[in-house]
Amino acid sequence: MEKEQTNNTNIFKKPWVYSLVSFIVIFGLLGVFLFWQTQKNTVFIENSYLDAPIINLASSLPGSLNALYVKEGDKVEANSQIALVGSQIIYTKESGVVSSAPIVLGSYFMPGQTVVSIVNNKEMKVVGTIDETKGLNKVKAGQRATFSVDAFPGKTYEGIVDQISPVSDDTGVVFSISDKRPVKQFDVKVSFNVADYPELKSGMSAKITVYTK
Repeated sequence: MEKEQTNNTNIFKKPWVYSLVSFIVIFGLLGVFLFWQTQKNTVFIENSYLDAPIINLASSLPGSLNALYVKEGDKVEANSQIALVGSQIIYTKESGVVSSAPIVLGSYFMPGQTVVSIVNNKEMKVVGTIDETKGLNKVKAGQRATFSVDAFPGKTYEGIVDQISPVSDDTGVVFSISDKRPVKQFDVKVSFNVADYPELKSGMSAKITVYTK
């Protein structure tokens, strides 16, 4: 037993063992430092989602739905014929994807009543909500950002901070008997090249990382 303990002690006295231990310690400290630097120069926004504008198409005259040229899920180009209400043909002004359309012909529509809705995917952005105390002061328009979506785990997408909301989500006055002030939340919008990521859809849950330096 004493001989075995002596051999173990002698192993730790060998130069290569000291070099290995020193290397592990230095590498570990370097990893901790790099992680700290990364966390210091980033702002993480977990409560995020993809959002694209919804375009509601309606007739300016009353009438029955006499023809429908699209169905839900169809991709349409700008200036495409969508429906015929009475004697008026409804056209798209922007390209997009049909998100809702009536199934039965003959329905009566009043002026301004939505007949077909289209999602304008070209204007899709990532919208994140961040507490004012969790790095909002570090986030600026033009900063690089990456984001991930729950639907495609392990994949990272590139974007740019486009806008920070000038007012909080809750603009009302909150009264409380507590001395603690309520924490306000603000929206951060990230734009990206939609054409590069055709698999993304409006409404998907996401997470944003903003690189402040």
